[in-house]
Amino acid sequence: MSDHYYSNKPTVDSKPMRLSFELRGHQFQFTSDSGVFSKKEVDFGSRLLIESFQLPSVDGSILDVGCGYGPIGLSLAKEFNDRKVEMIDVNERAISLSKQNADVNGIKNVAIYQSNLFENVVTEDFAAILTNPPIRAGKHVVHDILSNSHKHLKVGGELWVVIQKKQGAPSALEKLESIYSSVEVVLKKKGYYIIKSKKG
Repeated sequence: MSDHYYSNKPTVDSKPMRLSFELRGHQFQFTSDSGVFSKKEVDFGSRLLIESFQLPSVDGSILDVGCGYGPIGLSLAKEFNDRKVEMIDVNERAISLSKQNADVNGIKNVAIYQSNLFENVVTEDFAAILTNPPIRAGKHVVHDILSNSHKHLKVGGELWVVIQKKQGAPSALEKLESIYSSVEVVLKKKGYYIIKSKKG
C-alpha cells in the first residue's frame, strides 16, 4: 500500500525527472518523481480536464483535489491568475513537487498543502473544484470526494471531474445526480467522461 500514489509517504526510492509540457497554451517545466500519479507525463484524463475546464460565472477560488505534482492546479493558476488556486494531496512527495513546480514556473497565486481528502480544507466557498480522482484508492474514496465537494462549493460553484467509463463513470454520474442540482457530461473522449456538477 505504501508505494501507491495515494499513500501519505511513498517508500519507493526517489528518482526525480524533468518534464516539459504545453497546457492551455502555456509552456511548463515540471519535476516529477517515483511514487506519484502518472509520473512520466500529464495523463490523458488530466489533460482533457485541463483543456475542457471553463470558469463558472461566480467569483471565488479554485481547488484541485489530488493535485499530484501539479499539472491541473498550476495550469489553471497560470491561466486564471486573478484567482487563488488551492491544491491538495495526501501524498507528501506530491505536495513537495507541486510547490517546487509552482516556484519554477513563477506561479504565485497558489496555496499547496497536504490533506487527506478534505481534512485540512478550511474554505467552504470555492467557485470550482476539479479532480482526477484516485480510482485505485477505491470507490468509497472517489465517492467521498464527489459528495464532500458539495459543502466546499458556494452556490453556483461547480465540481469538474474526469473519470473513465470502465472505471466507474456511470456510478459517479448516479452519485452526483443525487447531490447536485445540475449534472452534465461536458465531453466524452476515448472512454473518458468530463462531468460538470453545479451547486444550486
